Formats: sequence, C-alpha cells, structure tokens
Amino acid sequence: MKNTYLIPALAALAALGACATATPYQAANTSDRGYSDQQVETNRWLVSFAGNSLTDRQTVETYLLYRAAELTSQNGYDHFRVVRRDTDADSSFVPVGGRYPHFYTSYRYYGPYWGRGFYDPWDRPTDYREVTRFEATAEIIMGKGPKPDDPEFFDAEDVLMNLSGRIQRPETG
Repeated sequence: MKNTYLIPALAALAALGACATATPYQAANTSDRGYSDQQVETNRWLVSFAGNSLTDRQTVETYLLYRAAELTSQNGYDHFRVVRRDTDADSSFVPVGGRYPHFYTSYRYYGPYWGRGFYDPWDRPTDYREVTRFEATAEIIMGKGPKPDDPEFFDAEDVLMNLSGRIQRPETG
C-alpha cells in the first residue's frame, strides 16, 4: 500500500524541482519565459530574453547576446550591431513562512468568535521576500562581410563560440 503513494509523491517532487531552476535558453511560449524575436526590416530585428526570478541579470543579458548572434548566423549574416539595448527589472514581494505558507490566507474557519470576526487558525502574519525578474531587449542590425572596427558591432561566430559554454539549455527527458 505504501508504494501507491510513493509514485505520486515522487512525481510531485520532480514537478516542484522543475519550478526551482533558472530559465534555460529556450524559445518563449505562453507558459514559459525565454527568448523571442521579431523581424522589423530585412536585416533589422527586435530580440528579447525574459528570465524567471531565479535567473540573474547577467544570464539574461548573455542569453540575449547569444540569441542575437544565433539569429544573425541563421539569416546568413556575419555580424550585427546593437542599436538599442535595455534591461528591465520587475520586482515584487511574495509571502514566505508561516505554518501553512501554501494556503490562501483569507480562508475563514467558522470557529469561536473573538469579537473581531471569525477565528482563523491559519491566518497568521507572514514574512515577505523580494523577487526580481529581468527582461533584456535589443534592436539589432545585421551585416555581411568583415566586422567594422567599432565596439558596437559583434562578430556572430565569435559570440556563438565564446558564449556557448555559458548557455544552459532545457533538459530533455
């Protein structure tokens, strides 16, 4: 009978563990964060990378640069110039601690009346912690031929080669 509970418990633990990792380098979809891009002109693109609260700013910006280089190479160009770049931080406070931190605290237990309303044994003050999510965006212009001698230009193949060791892809399983 104990094995009946073991499999669902392990599945729940695996699902919880998946939530506790930084955003990997992946295409964004409706339920996940990651990179997205939009072509503006033939050689001009808007590129962005959004991370979760466990993805630090440096990683978000590295993934953005890597995606710009990858996109440049995929479209047959040799280098790109970052025309505009920005990184936004979205901070919020989330409740932590308490005896039952995963329950919604406005649940009312119809117990003894203490003069201020119904007594709720789960309605305890909680602590809060700040979480920050970063999103980096850039507008890039792609070019062919040798890279101009200007720090705003990046050689796509060099960026891909130099950053590939820092790119964490999603686990497949």
